[in-house]
Amino acid sequence: MSAARGRFDASLERLHRLYPKLIDLKLDRLVRLLGALGDPQLRLPPVIHVAGTNGKGSVCAFVRAMAGAAGLRVHVYTSPHLVKFNERIRLAGALVSDEALAGALDEIEAVNEGNQITVFEAITAAAFLLFARVPADLCVVEVGLGGRFDATNVVRPAACAITSISLDHQDFLGDTLGVIAGEKAGIIKPGVPVVVGAQAPEAMAVIADEARAAAAPLLLRGRDWEVAAAPDGLRFEGLDLPPPGLPGVHQAENAAIAMMALRAAGFAFSPEVLAAGLRGVEWPARLQLLHGALLALLPPGSELWLDGAHNPGGAEALAAQRRAWGGAATLILGMKQAKDVG
Repeated sequence: MSAARGRFDASLERLHRLYPKLIDLKLDRLVRLLGALGDPQLRLPPVIHVAGTNGKGSVCAFVRAMAGAAGLRVHVYTSPHLVKFNERIRLAGALVSDEALAGALDEIEAVNEGNQITVFEAITAAAFLLFARVPADLCVVEVGLGGRFDATNVVRPAACAITSISLDHQDFLGDTLGVIAGEKAGIIKPGVPVVVGAQAPEAMAVIADEARAAAAPLLLRGRDWEVAAAPDGLRFEGLDLPPPGLPGVHQAENAAIAMMALRAAGFAFSPEVLAAGLRGVEWPARLQLLHGALLALLPPGSELWLDGAHNPGGAEALAAQRRAWGGAATLILGMKQAKDVG
């Protein structure tokens, strides 16, 4: 372990002891801390803010891939990480270093002066601090939980995106689609365009009401844009594009949301750039085909796929892809104890 990594881990441990509650959906603590840091969240490049239950991370990955294919420098903040904490923050396209993470958290701790702050709030503040200091052309920010009171909801976005909404985290967000949609729609800002994927009517009605109250233009699938998937690619707004590098029939919509969000934020890319981004996108553990020693444990000719579906919407998307594949399959499922797997 590097010395910087040790400092970073020690900072996380101190912050956790300072305020052990992992999730506390309020903004006052973070607003105070960001103010003491000089409000770095107000000095970011154009921001695309992404909320939803399923597909948020994939949309962020598509946006990053397409903007990167255009030669743009892209900051990205996503959560949680899969293997290494650094995955959460990309600075101008590159994973944040241990040294930069440790330095930012050292500064956060010093400025915070022992006040209550959750670990996620501190990491969010560190991300914004780094984003404000490193030049970039675009910033992609994924909501952590919900939206309205999520720590990321202090940015001033150029565009927002809301992916599919499903039941998840009901203890924090509510137990109906309408109530959950109200929390997700809390990222909508006055006059800022909002790209919305296909939704259940209950969720869509709430999103539309929130957008109307904020005079925020809505860009809805089926009304303002459409995408169709085929074995040989995507048909999107008159363009014939290659199939996404992320497997799954549901990724067609995620790719289209990303393209619409970029357009809404003022980024006009050629079909060639969009195609390059679609081909080059990477987002591990989302219908990822695994290779290596594990295959030796399986019958010859078997495939081993990994997916992070953990709520009804994710399970439905996985089941749809399973039906598209056909054939026999064995499902190995692991869930947190609180999940309803019935």
